[in-house]
Amino acid sequence: MKKVRLGVIGLGNMGSVHVANIDAGKVPRLEVAAVADADPAKHSRAPRAKAFTSPDDMLASGLIDAVLIATPHYDHTAMGIKALKAGLHVMVEKPLSVHKADAQKLIAAYTNPKQVFAAMFNQRTDQYYLKIRQLIRDGALGEIRRVNWIITNWFRTEHYYASGSWRATWKGEGGGVLLNQCPHNLDLFQWMIGMPKRVRASCGFGKHHDIEVEDEVTAYFEFPNGASGVFITSTGEAPGTNRLEIAGELGRLVYEDDKIQFTRNKTPMTEYSRTVPEAFGRPETEVVAMPPLEHGGQHNEILKNFTDAILDGAPLVSPAVEGIHSVELANAMLMSGWTGETIELPLDAQRYEQLLQDKIANSKPKKKAKVAVGGADFLKSFGR
Repeated sequence: MKKVRLGVIGLGNMGSVHVANIDAGKVPRLEVAAVADADPAKHSRAPRAKAFTSPDDMLASGLIDAVLIATPHYDHTAMGIKALKAGLHVMVEKPLSVHKADAQKLIAAYTNPKQVFAAMFNQRTDQYYLKIRQLIRDGALGEIRRVNWIITNWFRTEHYYASGSWRATWKGEGGGVLLNQCPHNLDLFQWMIGMPKRVRASCGFGKHHDIEVEDEVTAYFEFPNGASGVFITSTGEAPGTNRLEIAGELGRLVYEDDKIQFTRNKTPMTEYSRTVPEAFGRPETEVVAMPPLEHGGQHNEILKNFTDAILDGAPLVSPAVEGIHSVELANAMLMSGWTGETIELPLDAQRYEQLLQDKIANSKPKKKAKVAVGGADFLKSFGR
């Protein structure tokens, strides 16, 4: 095989972007051979591909080697399972699934190691986050004591939420900012820091928009080593902030405005506290120079890695099996917001699913706007 023949399920905003990038030659050795969307009017967005209205027909067509699933969230699980059972390589857009129980079902369907199974967590290619992860793993910060991430630059308008009847409903989307925008950040959080053992969250449901799901969240995490974390996000704050601060035994790292600032303690803070005979002393520090970095290849780099994994056996940047972690974090925050409880991890997947089903039973579809979100306007959505 010299090229991977890709089938794309879903020609909405994200699916259309992927098709356009691949057709423009931005992902070597990958071609869009077929697409599937129930709306024939969208087929023109993939002019070089064979078009299907039924995903099942496309999966059985023999025209494709791999599939990219870019449908509304609830379809990720069912479509992913069908594609895996069809023997295809599979890439799933974020989130992997809406809830942990579905994520477990999807992962359980992945039984053939010869198939490549990946998730579209494109911000793992960002050189800033790669550098932060490397510093943590190399021990440059020492043991982590505290993590704060304020990620409120996901601002969305009422028009955005009205652009599709499935958006911002429990039945259609399964959540708000945590399921749509923040899967990237929650994935990065656990990828860099690890999973907490307890989660407590306050969620604002329709606080800033005429929606039923969460558009503002403040969460508190407790980690196995005793470290604490705070995660704050919103789609109702402008201009918004993206500030990540990590405090460890050996210093403090701050990432904001495309700059990493690392202030290192010359003596570990706990050692200094226990050994220095001063009441108000503080460890001496030094600023570690961090050069400017790039945001990486994002979606196209993940697709290139997916292709390289299929053709060359390259290791995946974003294995789909790791996508369950961001789903679990989002579920834990929502469960805490609904119940007022501190949620222990691992999350009780069946209890969460039942709570979500209760919300779905009373879910109300949104009225669709006359002009849908898309094109150049949609490209503004890629916040960092």
